[in-house]
Amino acid sequence: MNVQTRKDQTRKDQLREAQYRQGDVLLIAVDAIPGRAVPVPRDQGEIVLAYGEVTGHRHAIAEPHAELLALPDQEIERRFLRVVGVQARLLHEEHDTITVPPGSYQVVRQREYVPPAPARSSRRFRPVLD
Repeated sequence: MNVQTRKDQTRKDQLREAQYRQGDVLLIAVDAIPGRAVPVPRDQGEIVLAYGEVTGHRHAIAEPHAELLALPDQEIERRFLRVVGVQARLLHEEHDTITVPPGSYQVVRQREYVPPAPARSSRRFRPVLD
């Protein structure tokens, strides 16, 4: 393996292990997005990774070269972000902007444990309220 090939492989390994967090949203680089994932419609021209239930703010990407996809019929929603060509900017009113390099990412919403109570439903986890 020559020096350039080794550098290229190191860069690919770094991108594959990349993680980006903005508040309660975590992006984890993945090798591929499942083939059965379907596009999620944009909201007012933006990809919205998460809405703030309390503030109304949103974690969003406006660039046209990014796409949000979801696996249909999942008990726990599984979403993926695809950025093609050039980087995209993840924006939020209360957080610093994050520059996301081209690639495929799993979108993970932070959740919190909710202890069961006799009158509550059986749901034990819920999205963190932003």
